[in-house]
Amino acid sequence: MSSSAYSVRIALNVKGLEYEYKAVNLFRQEQHRPEYLKINPIGFVPSLKDGNFVLADSFAIIMEDRFLTSYCFFCIMQYLEEKYPQHPLLPHDLKKKAINYQAASIVTSSMQPLIRLPILGYIGRNLGQDEKISWVNKHLGKGFAALEILLRDHAGKYATGDEIFLADVFLEPIINASQRYDFDMSEYPLMSRLSMAYQQVPAIQAAMPENQPDAPQ
Repeated sequence: MSSSAYSVRIALNVKGLEYEYKAVNLFRQEQHRPEYLKINPIGFVPSLKDGNFVLADSFAIIMEDRFLTSYCFFCIMQYLEEKYPQHPLLPHDLKKKAINYQAASIVTSSMQPLIRLPILGYIGRNLGQDEKISWVNKHLGKGFAALEILLRDHAGKYATGDEIFLADVFLEPIINASQRYDFDMSEYPLMSRLSMAYQQVPAIQAAMPENQPDAPQ
């Protein structure tokens, strides 16, 4: 269910890289078990092991605000992009590249961190379920509204043209996550159209949460 891990799976699939999938069950708190903390000391997902090199969200990898934990997989994307240049995740056109960065930043800084399980659990326990849903609707709505405006003059079949790029890698998982909260996407026609297009992309289909080995049946 981790949208961060979902994004990394999409990137790996788009680049045609074979990988071994190891599930970490967040509801069972497996991210805090000693064996996983050896891989990622702060206990977040995902982590990427490439040979003897492990990439996770620590200060040694990237200087980050710990609240913006989504940057852990943003730096994984950068690593994959530079080491495995096949099917680039960024277009050559400078302006389109900037739009991809901006769309990815909206998702990773203004949407995903605010609907993480620990935050929603805290709101639900202390303020109630209605307040939790209100919180989700507010921050998803704000982000999707900004993305509609940002991408309306750049979108083609996908977010910034007719190829899957970085923006798409981040957009599909946050749209997918919104469905868990019965978020109404009717006010965001571009996001809805992109979501339908993503369903037809084999690299994304293979990365979907419901198609992973540990998905509940």
